[in-house]
Amino acid sequence: MAEQEKIVYISTNGAENPEKASLPFVLANAAMVMEVEALIALQGPGVFLAKKGCLEHVHAAGFAPLKELVESFFEQGGRLVVCVPCIQERKIDVEDLIERAEPMAGGSLTEEILSANATLVY
Repeated sequence: MAEQEKIVYISTNGAENPEKASLPFVLANAAMVMEVEALIALQGPGVFLAKKGCLEHVHAAGFAPLKELVESFFEQGGRLVVCVPCIQERKIDVEDLIERAEPMAGGSLTEEILSANATLVY
């Protein structure tokens, strides 16, 4: 049996750039429809997207609201990881993250990248 393909999207954009914040979720949702495993890693200012209450305020023209894109992403089995040093630097507690957001340090993210067929950075 063939191994499932996997793609990692790294997003460094938050609510300040709704289009770039939405694109990884748009693509990850499309990948999962194609039966490709998808993981989105939030880094830098992008970690604010995983903070409770943020998603409701992000909507890029031409796309569904980010909250809906993230809900669809989770429903299809997508994994959302959040950079531990990035949330620590921004004084975001793990308890303040949305449900299903996984804190992840650099070594673990590197393993995810190495196991993927492709990695894209936004």
